[in-house]
Amino acid sequence: MQTAVKAHLDGLFQRYSLLADIRHDIVSTFEISAGAFRNGKRLFVCGNGGSAADSEHIVGELIKGFLSPRRLSAEAGDSIAEACDAADAAQYLRDNLQYGLPAISLTGHPSLATAVANDTAGDMVFAQQLFALGREGDVLLGLSTSGNARNVYLAALVARTLGMSVLALTGAGGGRMRSVADACVCVPETETFLVQELHLPVYHALCAMLEAEFFPE
Repeated sequence: MQTAVKAHLDGLFQRYSLLADIRHDIVSTFEISAGAFRNGKRLFVCGNGGSAADSEHIVGELIKGFLSPRRLSAEAGDSIAEACDAADAAQYLRDNLQYGLPAISLTGHPSLATAVANDTAGDMVFAQQLFALGREGDVLLGLSTSGNARNVYLAALVARTLGMSVLALTGAGGGRMRSVADACVCVPETETFLVQELHLPVYHALCAMLEAEFFPE
């Protein structure tokens, strides 16, 4: 593990010592995610309610700069210049584009979500998207404070069917997600809002670790 990556991990436990007992699961989650990105694969994220907001938050930290600017290389800038028909537009793109990691939240798409709920079953909203979009080697990260959210669980089963890895971020115990996940980060709380309060520093640390791994300054 790179020094910068380890620094983010150690910083998490310095701020939240109660998470030290799940260090192995956090490291496994990082390693599985990093391995997928390294092989050109994608991360899909889903959850309900506050966990839906967290899913969008995670994707936001991965697709653009989080703690570092992730500036384009000279080669990428030259490619943009060749593709553009105006120098000012090329410069604007070079100045503002950032490298990102391919992450997709399954919690948006309201037209699709309501169509699935109306035409098939409401608890299939994540599973249906993943069945259409997921590929072998991709990763699903399912957020559920109880670990028992049925729509997240069904998506995990589809992910396994497709040959994807499954990661879970849950509360204590892990619920049903623990039995289907390759790595399950079970924070030591059971009350929904307390679980969510611990999910945020965990996924911030994971996003920072992934950024340090792929976009070292």
